[in-house]
Amino acid sequence: MRLEPIANPSLARRLGPPAAALAATILFAMALARLAGADPLEVLGLIVKGAAGSKFAVLETLNRATPLIFTGLSVAVAFRAKLWNIGAEAQLYLGAVVTVLLGTGALAWPAPLLLPVLGLAAALAGALTLFGPAWAKARLGVDEVVTTLLLNFIVLLLVSWLLEGPMKDPMGMGWPKSERLIAEARLPRIVEGLRLHWGFGLALFAAVLVWFIETRTTFGYAMRAVGQNARAARFAGIPVGAVTLGTALLSGSLAGLAGFSEVAGLKGNLTLDLSPGFGYTGIIVAMLALLNPLAVVVAALFVAGVFVGADSMSRAAAVPSYIADMLLASALLLMVLALPFTRFRVRWR
Repeated sequence: MRLEPIANPSLARRLGPPAAALAATILFAMALARLAGADPLEVLGLIVKGAAGSKFAVLETLNRATPLIFTGLSVAVAFRAKLWNIGAEAQLYLGAVVTVLLGTGALAWPAPLLLPVLGLAAALAGALTLFGPAWAKARLGVDEVVTTLLLNFIVLLLVSWLLEGPMKDPMGMGWPKSERLIAEARLPRIVEGLRLHWGFGLALFAAVLVWFIETRTTFGYAMRAVGQNARAARFAGIPVGAVTLGTALLSGSLAGLAGFSEVAGLKGNLTLDLSPGFGYTGIIVAMLALLNPLAVVVAALFVAGVFVGADSMSRAAAVPSYIADMLLASALLLMVLALPFTRFRVRWR
């Protein structure tokens, strides 16, 4: 057996293997439900109902999808240029830290001025977090998988120290959390009285902006060229090192905005459990979207729906909600296996 490259893959070839991977994932989830002693179709129905069966469920899914869109875009941008950013979690937390430092009274400005400044500061914090590993890769050949992954643990320890020390809320009754943002630093609700905030709108705008950059700008072309073949791109005169650093700044800034969105839009303050793994889940989102920035929105909604629906299903059917983790893990593995078959065909000999 050998894999033969396909010069111009058809639409069916590009979409068929990923669709088969998702179908296999659903069958796997049904098997897990059966092993847990529940009716598989009932479990799937409860997941769908919990994710989109009511106005409250839909809004919760959109809220959960908001940070996943940002981290999914962050990973998709980096992976497109073969920059393996595994550190979106660290970039998210540092974006949140900067948001709290400036948004708890340090800048007593009106909301129309303060919110853009907080967003830009959070984006800059995330960008600088990834810039170091990207520079080490471009100049010294250091493996960015290791550096970005280890930075997640370093940043979490830093945040833990900050919440137990300099940033601890003196009125928090001893709990490790920061002070709450002032009213001017909070993102307004899309619909008054409901939890959905304008961070979701910002995430949609970011997806469109990233799509425009990747498909309509010279930098986007250079980024894709470096990802396809760095040696050929260098031979063609593309500054590979500069493109890698520019990609890192864009990728890190998107993850930093996830931290800004969660603190300013939803939580209101910083805690150590701000992110239940949004940075890591962003990798699944990006892979399910095939690194397409517009498809990231759809993939994030799917992943968010699985988590929200699984929580509801667990209460209704007495099935562990960990089925959502198994479902998404299998989706990622199957998608990784399916991707080569979008560009290659199997030849037997």
